[in-house]
Amino acid sequence: MPAASLAPAIEPLLMYFGFSILVVTVMLLLPWLLGNRRRTRATATPFESGILPAGTLPMRMYVPFYRMAVFFVVFDLEAVFVFAWAVALKESGPGGFVAMSVFILILLAALIYLWRLGALDWRTPRQQKVEQN
Repeated sequence: MPAASLAPAIEPLLMYFGFSILVVTVMLLLPWLLGNRRRTRATATPFESGILPAGTLPMRMYVPFYRMAVFFVVFDLEAVFVFAWAVALKESGPGGFVAMSVFILILLAALIYLWRLGALDWRTPRQQKVEQN
């Protein structure tokens, strides 16, 4: 394909990238230019739903929700891929079926591994100790 015939196809792409860079630059510079430059104790204090912080946290908190959220995202993405495969089932043919079966088996193996590891358990280590006694 000659280079002259590629120019009309690349122009919209270059315009898109240029516009994207312009938008990002404006979004980063505008708050810096218009923002408040005065730093006081009140503006530097974290604001959490109107509740003022009462000192520092003396220990790390166990948060199983974060881990569950990550697992949800990973396994929810599986549903997106399976749905897209189901829509294109006829076009994908037997090869697509085999590929999706392997994909689902790998995710099932990962789920079983996480379950056996105890990563899906909501109880904190303290709750697990109390339950064992």
